[in-house]
Amino acid sequence: MSEPMRDALHLIPYGFYAITTRNGDDRNVMVANWLTQVSFEPRLMALGLQIDSYSFGLIKNTLVFGINIFRKGEADVIKKFTKSRAKHPEKIEAMHYTDGLETGVPMLDEAAATLECRVQQIVDINGDHAIVVAQVVGAKVVHFSKIENILTLADIGWSYGG
Repeated sequence: MSEPMRDALHLIPYGFYAITTRNGDDRNVMVANWLTQVSFEPRLMALGLQIDSYSFGLIKNTLVFGINIFRKGEADVIKKFTKSRAKHPEKIEAMHYTDGLETGVPMLDEAAATLECRVQQIVDINGDHAIVVAQVVGAKVVHFSKIENILTLADIGWSYGG
């Protein structure tokens, strides 16, 4: 049976990003896809983040995070980070990174590009996710790529809408 609202929401294209966080020696990586730029000046990003995720707690405490953008060819790299930290704490061992110059959060070496972000506001929307609004304070293009070569959920056959 069709559910029109879910079916329509599944038609929205989503990227597939690795979000990196750090609090002292505690580093984490998770995947996210509810991410968009929401301002040119200053350059602001909005990230929809599950409030019971480990990364949300780190971001709430440190007010910094990284966005790691991957090319289609690196799908296997980012898939390593899809499991929760609570169930798979060993996923950190698969993370090859360099700490960002502006925030100190780990920026993944395999990413095509990285963005370092400082949180400006966390919006509690009384749902299972919150909206984290953050200013981009640093960026690096590691492997130049055209947008059509950037990894999306559709490229791996997944959907996260609905």
